[in-house]
Amino acid sequence: MHTRSDWPRAVRELENVWIPMPDGCHLAARIWLPEDAEAHPVPAILEYIPYRKADLRTKEDSINHPYYAGHGYAGVRVDIRGSGESEGVLTDEYTQQELDDGLAILSWIAAQPWCTGRVGIMGISWGGFNGLQIAALQPPELYAVLTVCSTDDRYADDVHYMGGCMLIDNVSWAGVMFAHNSCPPDPRLFGDGWRDDWFQRLRGSGLWLETWSSHQARDDFWRHGSVCEDFSAIRCPVYAVSGWADGYSNSVFRLMQHLDVPRKGLVGPWSHKYPHLGQPGPAIGFLQDTLRWWDHWLKDEATGIMDEPQVRVWMQDSIRPATRYAERPGRWIGENEWPSPRIEDRQLRLTRNGLEGGTAGTSEPLLCQSPLRTGLSAGKWCSYSAGPDMPGDQREADGDSLCFDTEPLSEAVEIFGPPVVELVLASDQPEAQVAVRLCDVAPDGASTRVTYGVLNLSHRDSHTEPASLVPGEAYRVRVQLNEIAQNFPAGHRIRVSVSSNYWPLIWPSPDATALSLWSEVSTLTLPVRPPSEVDRQLPGFAPPEGAPHVSMTEIEAEATNWSLHYDFDANAHTLEVDDSEGIFHIDATGTDVQKSGYERYRIEGDDVNSAQAETFWRMGFFRDDWRVNTETWTRMSCTSEAFRIEATLRAYEHGELVYEHDWDRLIPRRNL
Repeated sequence: MHTRSDWPRAVRELENVWIPMPDGCHLAARIWLPEDAEAHPVPAILEYIPYRKADLRTKEDSINHPYYAGHGYAGVRVDIRGSGESEGVLTDEYTQQELDDGLAILSWIAAQPWCTGRVGIMGISWGGFNGLQIAALQPPELYAVLTVCSTDDRYADDVHYMGGCMLIDNVSWAGVMFAHNSCPPDPRLFGDGWRDDWFQRLRGSGLWLETWSSHQARDDFWRHGSVCEDFSAIRCPVYAVSGWADGYSNSVFRLMQHLDVPRKGLVGPWSHKYPHLGQPGPAIGFLQDTLRWWDHWLKDEATGIMDEPQVRVWMQDSIRPATRYAERPGRWIGENEWPSPRIEDRQLRLTRNGLEGGTAGTSEPLLCQSPLRTGLSAGKWCSYSAGPDMPGDQREADGDSLCFDTEPLSEAVEIFGPPVVELVLASDQPEAQVAVRLCDVAPDGASTRVTYGVLNLSHRDSHTEPASLVPGEAYRVRVQLNEIAQNFPAGHRIRVSVSSNYWPLIWPSPDATALSLWSEVSTLTLPVRPPSEVDRQLPGFAPPEGAPHVSMTEIEAEATNWSLHYDFDANAHTLEVDDSEGIFHIDATGTDVQKSGYERYRIEGDDVNSAQAETFWRMGFFRDDWRVNTETWTRMSCTSEAFRIEATLRAYEHGELVYEHDWDRLIPRRNL
């Protein structure tokens, strides 16, 4: 990425500004402004997240917000209540308190002498979520939203559940936030009361995994903050962005379909990252592109951005399977509206001979009883491109699944949209799950997962009111796979793989299950996209650029890797994930920052109740006057009736233990 500091307007930084809330709490903001903003006020762009503006997130913030400030905006980065230097305690994601505080922040920003009164909200992940949620509250100061890697539906497409199945990322992400919530404010900015505030966080933040795992259906807990409950509540323009390797790409298309405001959608090949930092590449000049968005909606300038196609995505070319990619080959395509009337449904049947057209025949059901290990090559639900976290070669998983292939393609097929698989099946247990993968199979047999979907079969008709299966009874179920744009070249095969397990991407059913699948009456519907003149007229993206990031010195290198171990004696598979960002020194503040994580996922044979997920995190902040670190450990295990969550939090100051708390909780399983 090219770094720039030759801005049209000189920039100054306000390192820590207190924003008062109506209840007396103060939130901490870091603000970048044009030097002459008081004389010549500017619109503001708010990013409102819990990831510590003074240390853990300072690198990314310093790339983005000074860039906007140099082009005539106020970049305002606020730590959510109870995080970073902001007072209070953070007790969950997207609480009503968080949204109310967001409204107060917008009001405060708009009233500042350096602001024109117009504000936009931007954010990736958490900040993308609350940007949409705050927009639905219709604050008068909010003129536009840029939401990246977020969702309109907290149950359908978030880190907790997918298709009614509990994601292992539910445990992984809970471990990350358990660690973040244990961190103190920096006394250099917060002042003498930092230790009291730290202990309030340690005592009051709670065990989020217990909360999330207790809400196993789409109840009021998940409806809160899901803007899909009323799309019409959003009345300002929305630019929605994601990547095919990200976990949140589906929501871009739902927002394009259901919002009734000016809107744009962009999906690249990226993982859970801003597109100018995008991996896999190619990264793009996202800050330049979004400047056009802000200039149009916050400054009323004619930038032409709204004259371009509503939806723009990266059509991925075929590629060999790998657990990480530097680049994904392909090309940009565009659609002027979504859903596009140009997309053509092509239906194939899952026959004993493979994927075929024509009318349905009759057949005896096929047995689908996959080994519990079937998902070990699945990668992470949401790739961060931090280590080899993408799906590898699917041949072993395919061998453990029912597979249905086309003949080698006589010509290339391109799809864009959500493939849909309808299955007629029965289960021998009242609770069961099914995973469906769409793969690109090369002539030598290498199998690259293109997209996939999972379904808790008790959620076949409703995520709100699950209903157990009647063992032995046949049901027709619909599994919508994740949206994708993909080219299948001539000579390759398209494969549908069906399995009854997908560990460790999803938690196993409470009992080992066998599915019976009537293939002849089961179908795959592909969203086939014909060539388009729009594609050839698309303007290119500029190369990525940003402001210089803050100066840091590496003390201990990051270590990110996935390792799979097989214990022959115990017949146990253990997946170990090292997720350490190492130790880095922030030169300007003299602070050494440590963030290191370890995850472990284990099963023994086909015993579904041997499943265990474990996370361990160490966070540390070290300076001459301030030496604190925390350790958080979580383990989730199960029986057929309940989940068990064990957790420990330890906090240290100058090497001495100053706080410790343990949890041991049982959570009943309900249709899961």
